[in-house]
Amino acid sequence: MFESLSQKVGSALKRISGQGRITELNVAEMMRDIRRALLEADVNYQVARDFTERVRNEALGEAVLSSVSPGQQLVKLVYDELTGLLGDERKDVALAQHPPTVILVAGLQGSGKTTFCAKLARHFKQQGNTPLLAAADVYRPAAVAQLETLARSIDVPVHSVMEGGQPVPDAVRVAREAIRAARRAARDIVIVDTAGRLHVDEEMMTEAATIKRAVDPDEILFVVDSMTGQDAVQAARAFNERLDFDGVVLSKLDGDTRGGAALSIRSVVQKPIKFASTGEKMDALTPFYPDRMARRILGMGDIVSFVEKAQEQFDERQAGQLRKKIRSQDFDLADFYEQIQRIRKMGSLSDIAGMLPGMERQAREAQIDDDAFTHIEAIILSMTPEERRHPSILNGSRRRRIARGSGTEVRDVNQLLKQFKDMKKMMKTVSRMTNAKRSVDLSRLMGRP
Repeated sequence: MFESLSQKVGSALKRISGQGRITELNVAEMMRDIRRALLEADVNYQVARDFTERVRNEALGEAVLSSVSPGQQLVKLVYDELTGLLGDERKDVALAQHPPTVILVAGLQGSGKTTFCAKLARHFKQQGNTPLLAAADVYRPAAVAQLETLARSIDVPVHSVMEGGQPVPDAVRVAREAIRAARRAARDIVIVDTAGRLHVDEEMMTEAATIKRAVDPDEILFVVDSMTGQDAVQAARAFNERLDFDGVVLSKLDGDTRGGAALSIRSVVQKPIKFASTGEKMDALTPFYPDRMARRILGMGDIVSFVEKAQEQFDERQAGQLRKKIRSQDFDLADFYEQIQRIRKMGSLSDIAGMLPGMERQAREAQIDDDAFTHIEAIILSMTPEERRHPSILNGSRRRRIARGSGTEVRDVNQLLKQFKDMKKMMKTVSRMTNAKRSVDLSRLMGRP
């Protein structure tokens, strides 16, 4: 995400990092480059101008002028201002003191609103809550069916009102009945999916405002397609004037190479960004942290998010079992396949690479394919359990059979087996070095030479 913006801002900072000291001239040149990068990223003009003016004023201050490392100081200044532009700190959804918490979700048609409702339900379910989805998008064909399909995949109930196999065209009734149903079933969160339109119109605004008055939601979230740039900002402004929503959800952020919506929307509507949606899968939703996003834009990575995603897929018991297998050289192709599946669940490979400092540019240059593991998985799945457990038994005829079964060439099978063998050697070396260091550390603790 934000590849284009990140690349251009990074280039501007790199040019000044080689300067011996900060002067009005080189700061002015850098600000011109950054302002151009922001405008090309479809950032609101006033937002871009105010941002660069603040950085310029800070950069020409006495504290920076006396610095022996002007490049690092400027990176810090740009990072601080980017973080402030994106919202300073994480803002959570406000939960009601007396359940159920009612969350009203609004947005234009095609923004990913219905999918977000299901993702949000999964997010709360993962935290131990018991959400209920309300199908109040009663006009778009198959909207109720779409929500029910998504809800089944995460095992969350949906409340809808049907007559004759069709949704009753009364969104207020659906929302009210859903809240009553949640109370009866002791569900602590109700997420109301409302109707959208292809563009902002009076009818949609009126209905959304009517639902708001009828159910008095604890939180109103506006879902916006981040790829639409300034159109997204204008839509947010129109919705905010009528609904006074509490937060913004940026959908399709994985496809946004520019970043105009993310960098403009908070300054324009003065409401925090609360979630970022980065794909179609139900787990492709992350709380929005301004500081982490600023780090990614500047190519500094996001180790905290990386660790959090990894912890979702690996618990301590499983990690311990894996370490034991590696130490005993018992790690086989079945284990390798299982680790691939866990990595896949962390998100796209390009997104994971972007969380590691310095890796986003390398990933972009290498053009990491999210299907890079597909042929490896096909080869492993074409093996018998015995072959996965003991790759050494794979003779020529077995390799030819595996290649045919996986739709690959024998050389692909040979390459995978060689890479796996080399990886096991590396694991053995690392494990031996780690054990030796632990022994030395233990001896020192016990006072032995």
